[in-house]
Amino acid sequence: MLIIDHWLATAQRVASPNSDPRPDPSDISLIVLHCISLPPGEFGSDSINQLFTNSLNATEHPYFAKISHLKVSAHVLIRRDGTIVQYVPFHRRAWHAGISSFRGRPRCNDFSIGIELEGTEHMNFEEIQYLRLNNLLEGLLEAYPGLSQERIAAHSDVAPGRKRDPGPHFDWARLRIHWPR
Repeated sequence: MLIIDHWLATAQRVASPNSDPRPDPSDISLIVLHCISLPPGEFGSDSINQLFTNSLNATEHPYFAKISHLKVSAHVLIRRDGTIVQYVPFHRRAWHAGISSFRGRPRCNDFSIGIELEGTEHMNFEEIQYLRLNNLLEGLLEAYPGLSQERIAAHSDVAPGRKRDPGPHFDWARLRIHWPR
């Protein structure tokens, strides 16, 4: 997957204001995988874009009243149909991991790329999502030398006890299918 000036060449762009400069822009050394659906368990709406752009209407759904005040983002979303949306260029810090730590290093947002998969912790992800994710991971591993297959973690790994995503239905073994040997 081609990355030009820290943007995916073929992704839909929806710029999020919820980002800032990384403390060290050259330190991109972790990928954090998440899952999201808004409203919970529903797919295909514009609600994720609205959440990441601070335009989610709190009155449209009871759950939105609980989260519409949040200032969050991810670098990329892979929708159930395989569409890829990019919110934050990779050299900037997206606000996706929250209070987190990877191998003893805190503040994962400082050095990570956040990838959301449209889905829930309680159901399988789509074949096309794995295909797109593998293509994206190949592009990221090529573009950012600090990344490696060993530096890909679940949100639940970097924020244990606080987060559970992407959950038990995410098939980790499928990530290696398309990776260069």
